[in-house]
Amino acid sequence: MKKHNFYAGPSILPDFTIENTAEAIRDFAGMGLSLMEISHRSKEFVAVMDEAQALFKELLNIPEGYSVLFLGGGASTQFAMIPYNLLNKKAAYLNTGAWAKKAIKEAKLFGEVDVVASSEETTFNYIPKDYTIPEDADYFHITTNNTIYGTEIREDIDSPVPLVADMSSDIFSRPVDVSKYVLIYGGAQKNLAPAGVTFIIIKDDILGKVDRAIPTMLNYQTHIDKGSMFNTPPVVPVYAALQTLKWLKNNGGIAEMEKKNIEKARILYDEIDRNKLFVGTVAKEDRSLMNICFVMNEEYKELEKEFFDFATAKGMVGIKGHRSVGGFRASTYNALPKESVEALVAVMQEFEKMK
Repeated sequence: MKKHNFYAGPSILPDFTIENTAEAIRDFAGMGLSLMEISHRSKEFVAVMDEAQALFKELLNIPEGYSVLFLGGGASTQFAMIPYNLLNKKAAYLNTGAWAKKAIKEAKLFGEVDVVASSEETTFNYIPKDYTIPEDADYFHITTNNTIYGTEIREDIDSPVPLVADMSSDIFSRPVDVSKYVLIYGGAQKNLAPAGVTFIIIKDDILGKVDRAIPTMLNYQTHIDKGSMFNTPPVVPVYAALQTLKWLKNNGGIAEMEKKNIEKARILYDEIDRNKLFVGTVAKEDRSLMNICFVMNEEYKELEKEFFDFATAKGMVGIKGHRSVGGFRASTYNALPKESVEALVAVMQEFEKMK
């Protein structure tokens, strides 16, 4: 039976990425050695790093004056690295979910944090709109897609201060005007690569403005100067990321991905809205294209486990909602084919007919 992978992360990757990475693990670049056992300083791997950075810039139309980094530590390390490098006196944050809260917590270690707005009072089921960004803030931080709650900021906002964004779960899902940001970052394990590598897009001239001394490994300038090779990078995930970047380019680029993602999301949201058994959990105008969250309608709550077991038996994998919110979540990242969404809809319809 075919499996349909809706895991939120680590999550589905293109077959192209998996097959090419598996082959390189057996024999990398005709060296007769595994990708897992070659030096990251070898000319063969340096070429991988250079190509990955170049393709990142090409696909996102990143302007001159920005660097692309591939580091370890996940987005969670970036929660601290960003204020360490950028927060001199005050930073502004938009609180739209669990990951934004974690970023806020870390930033408070380095200076004043102004939380300009929050949707926590309604369990983060919408993106706050009416807020003022303080013009004396060193930067304004947003989380563009909230994997746990299923909300997404799908436009590049205008900020009067330098804009920083966690795009862990929606990078490459839509075109981005990188010039509006000074830093974009994310864990790669949603839309790009297996867990273990973190991407950072950083405007070079934003650095060097804080008063504090920064430890070498936590200083972005270290990694810019050394081309992400100051220490041993996560070699296998970087290689896999390059394969995904090639796959994106071969399949029409980011604009084409956005079209497909809009269509996949429409199919599933339409069924959630139509089906008497289910209801969406967030404001319709803020619905994510990447993480589609829903629950059983109140009168059918007792059917939740039964539906989960039924869907699992039909090959739906990873649709259980995050443990903190329950219900269901279908993650529809770039690599998920439309056929998987249609299969989930068919399962929802079949279950409805049984009730």
